[in-house]
Order: sequence, then structure tokens, then C-alpha cells
Amino acid sequence: MRPLKILTWHTHGSYLYYLTQAPHQFYVLSRPGRPAGYGGRCGHIPWGDNVIDLPVDQAAGMQFDCILFQDDDQYLKDQYAFLTPAQRRLPRIYIEHDTPREHPTDMRHPVDDPEVLLVHVTHFNALMWDSGRTPVRVVEHGVMVPPQARYDGSLARGLVIVNHLARRGRRLGGDVFLHARQAVPLDLVGMGAEEMGGLGEVQHAQLPAFAAPYRFLFNPIRYTSLGLAVLEAMMVGLPVVALATTEVSTVIENGRSGYIDTNVDALIECMQELLREPALARKLGAGARQRALERFHIARFVRDWNDTFAQVTGTMPQTGRPIDQRLREMQ
Repeated sequence: MRPLKILTWHTHGSYLYYLTQAPHQFYVLSRPGRPAGYGGRCGHIPWGDNVIDLPVDQAAGMQFDCILFQDDDQYLKDQYAFLTPAQRRLPRIYIEHDTPREHPTDMRHPVDDPEVLLVHVTHFNALMWDSGRTPVRVVEHGVMVPPQARYDGSLARGLVIVNHLARRGRRLGGDVFLHARQAVPLDLVGMGAEEMGGLGEVQHAQLPAFAAPYRFLFNPIRYTSLGLAVLEAMMVGLPVVALATTEVSTVIENGRSGYIDTNVDALIECMQELLREPALARKLGAGARQRALERFHIARFVRDWNDTFAQVTGTMPQTGRPIDQRLREMQ
């Protein structure tokens, strides 16, 4: 499969980092001052050479093979503001990162076009959105962590990784976190974590090594898509304790990779057990890492995206697997 020229936006930095492990050129739109959604190639993420910063006023003069939307405004407004009519007829993909907000089962997706491919990042999301006549495909997450970032578990505390938890309320489980923290030593990291007595933000590249000493990861989120931070922690080898809601209920298996339940007090008891029994935590962490390698390996993610790009552009998928070996060496 020849390298494609793909136009996209900087919506979720860590997801974009993993997406750009695919062997294509990604032109990422930017604006002066780099406001949210228009950061281009920016920040502390170690972008590859295939990630190209593209000011919005230059987009109309470029040639692309595919347009990759990741947000409603990009699809509803930006394509008409920045792209030519010919560019708007190119193969188009919309990545839906989130669960429906207005209603869990009856919300129509803003894309209503049989010429656009709607890619959901979890099967739960695809199940809950009303995607109408738009064709749908699921590409599950893929993650990778540095090979030296491996579970230690010597710190008898739990780690919580959620951005802006204080501002995002019940959906992200701020109240669940506060309730659990009364009974279990928990450290919160992420953007704005200080607002809830947390430690602050840890850069994405440093997060796996930072997480490795913790006994377990606690995910207090009620209703959202499957968080990359959960999968990255599993890849390091942390056992995961989480609410048994959305896609995470298909990822964590009780007694093998962690614990899930809708009873928060039962989860508190599980966390307390992991603090008392480090050997159990290590065993569950090994199960979590094995599960992550089997289901969320970056090589599988890249293959799925190559197949998706081939589908929409009509190009041939890659027949060899040289990228697989390179990516496996990163694990």
C-alpha cells in the first residue's frame, strides 16, 4: 500500500500519536496561537517525521488522498471553510471518539452521508449511536509503551488518570473518586488534577514509567469511551479496578486482569485487598498486560487502519508485514 496523504485535526493528542504510527503522511491543521483542535504538530508528544503541520490557510492548495474528521465542527464547518469543493469530494472518514451525550440510545450521529465512513473506536459506541444511513466500521484502540516501563507495584497506592475531573462531574466519576479516596490512598493525575488535590499533569511519554510503581489503576468513569490511559496501564502491567460500564466491561475480567463492578463499595474492598496482597496485584497485572497485548497491540491497530484507508481510497492493502516486527520491538 503506497503512503497516503491524509488531512486531519489535532483532537486527541495521544490517539493521534498512535494513529500516526501508520505508514502514511498526516497533515494536521493548525491556526495561529494553536487553539484547541488546531494545534497541528505541537506539544510534548514525540511526533514522527510523517506528522506535518499545516496552517489552515494552506489546506486548499494541497493534494490529499483522504480527509479524516475527528469532531463535529470539523465536519459541519471546517471542511466548507478550509477545503475546496474538489477536496470535499475526496474519500472521507469520521472518527467518533465518544459515546452519545444527549441520549444514550436515541441520539442521531451528525454524519448522515452514505459516502462517508464512520469509524467508532469501540463496539459499545457503535451499538449506542444511531448512525442512520452512514456506513460504520469499528477500529479498536491500539497502544504501546516503552519497553522499560514495566510493573513494579511497590507503591501501596492506587493511581487515577483523568483530565479535568473536577470540571466534568458525574459522567467522569468525580464523586466516585472522592468517595473511594476516603477509604483508599489514591493519587489523581491529569490536566487540572490539582483542582481535586491531585498531583497535576504527567506528560504522555512519561506516564507509563510514572504509573509502573503504583499497585493498581482505578478508573472511576461512569460513561465515556474506552480510555487510552486504561489500556496503557494494562500494557505496563497494572491491574485495573473500574466501574463495569461501557466498553471496559468487555476488557477487564474479574480475578484475571483486575476487578469490575457497579457497586463502588465492592470495588473499594477489591482495592483494599490489592493493597494488602501485592502478589495478587502482580498476578492480575500480568493478566492485564496479556489481555492488552492480545487485543490492543499497536501492530493490530495499524493493520486495521491500513485496511480502512484501503477501503475508502480503493488502494491495495499491504501484503507483507514488515511494520509488525518494527512495532513489536517497541513493546
